[in-house]
Amino acid sequence: MEISVLLNKLGIPYKDIHLYVEAFTHPSYSNERGHGMHDYERLEFLGDAVLQYYVSVYLFDLYKDIPEGQLTTLRSKLVREESLARFARELDLGPCILLGTGEKNSGGDNRDSVLANVFEAFMGAINLDCGQVEVLKILDRTIYSHVTDIHYDNITDYKTTLQELVQADSRKTVNYQLLSCIGPSNAPVFNVAVKMDEMILGEGTGTSKKKAEQQAAKSALEKMAR
Repeated sequence: MEISVLLNKLGIPYKDIHLYVEAFTHPSYSNERGHGMHDYERLEFLGDAVLQYYVSVYLFDLYKDIPEGQLTTLRSKLVREESLARFARELDLGPCILLGTGEKNSGGDNRDSVLANVFEAFMGAINLDCGQVEVLKILDRTIYSHVTDIHYDNITDYKTTLQELVQADSRKTVNYQLLSCIGPSNAPVFNVAVKMDEMILGEGTGTSKKKAEQQAAKSALEKMAR
């Protein structure tokens, strides 16, 4: 599907089509094409911040009496990889993703990690190109309509559990550090460490950074339970 067709279908009054092309460009595609072509990673970074902010505001206004810990847990379930991939499929973003040959042949346009990244990049592009009003329209069609979705009860969020445990004990926060990324672009393996005050609490690996972070948090929780 042409990206412009998708934007018209979603009713997005875009101005800079190049932003959206970048949002749908997988690193494998830009690596194959070269010539300084940008992939979606920078817009993904921005989109992640956009989602964190607007989803936080929405939940804050919606649930007046829910404490911070529960709001954090709910937000985490709504913006985690599996959830964002689901929203990307609802918007039919997959057919627009520009993939390298290997990634395309391995079904990258239907892989949760890729779809989640593209959803975040897409939101970053909309925010830059159209602003708050259009961002909220897409959120109304996706995340906001699933706030009470019971399917999210089955998702285990080790990162939030670890953060809540650490804060309850010491009011400190944990951070995640990418240690390595090995393998081809269509099958990377990420190794991540979760730290508190430069002390490594646990390490984890996964086919995406988000999955590796969850595994690192799980490892930390298992060590704490011993």
